[in-house]
Amino acid sequence: MIEITNASMVFAKKGLGKVEEGSGFKALDNISITIPDGCIYGFLGSNGAGKSTLLRMMCGVYRTEQGSVKIDGEDAFDNPVAKSKIFFVNDETVQFTKFTLDGLAKFYASYYDSFSFEIYNRLVAQLQLPKNKRMSEFSKGMKRQAVVIIGLSCNTKYLLLDEAFDGLDPAMRKFIKQIIVNELIDRQATMVVSSHNIVEINELCDRAMLIHQGQMIFADEIDNIKSGFGKVQLARRSGAVTPEELKNGGLEVMQYSVMGSVAQAVVRGTEAEITEKINKFNCEISEFIPLTLEEIFIYELEARGYGASIINPAV
Repeated sequence: MIEITNASMVFAKKGLGKVEEGSGFKALDNISITIPDGCIYGFLGSNGAGKSTLLRMMCGVYRTEQGSVKIDGEDAFDNPVAKSKIFFVNDETVQFTKFTLDGLAKFYASYYDSFSFEIYNRLVAQLQLPKNKRMSEFSKGMKRQAVVIIGLSCNTKYLLLDEAFDGLDPAMRKFIKQIIVNELIDRQATMVVSSHNIVEINELCDRAMLIHQGQMIFADEIDNIKSGFGKVQLARRSGAVTPEELKNGGLEVMQYSVMGSVAQAVVRGTEAEITEKINKFNCEISEFIPLTLEEIFIYELEARGYGASIINPAV
């Protein structure tokens, strides 16, 4: 189990380190989540939200400014025992370009006692990658496949992926995801994946977290997240239901629009809670529409002003 408790990280203007109060950039602000064993956990967030920073804290590269990150009860930072349980697939592959695939396997096998050449050879055969060709000659997609193979071959309890499917064509993305899921299920391992592809997170993960400007917006099972929001469409002959009426009726409104006598609003709450409240408005049409994870992502960030300065510079 990975336990992240009140974790914060401040970047100084140059490099990492403690900075004076009010200076520097707060990349993470008081993040607390628990990642149970055997799950696939998705990290969602706006650009620069802090997803990659959090992943690096989890694999012990960055020290928390405050709070803690524990891997099976052990502090993650500068801890060989905790690090031996984690393989981190970075969003960059430039550091591997001088290696052949066989060379990279031998390199990681020297650090991970758990490295399995049986898994390595099987996956290389499945993906038909050249073993003795320098990775500098690989395409971007081939490099991604190669690093995922190495990560799975290290046979660790935890696999962290930062935009690991970037550069893969749709057919290969599906194939690689299936390989990863099959390998993880076989050994009851845990995967944490960061991606801007929300549909992918929805399909692949059973839990997700949304982070924005270093702060956590929500973290829960995906089914619970989706059941906590809804879109309502209300039509009333006497005039459209106003935002004030919705709020006075106990609804938390995230977005509101109106066309003639038809009002549409995105609100928080379960379908049962929302339906009970909108029925009190005595509308000719009262409709509840479930939201996708992508819609929830968009509405949550819009509610916090994300993108407003681009759409309307005066905001």
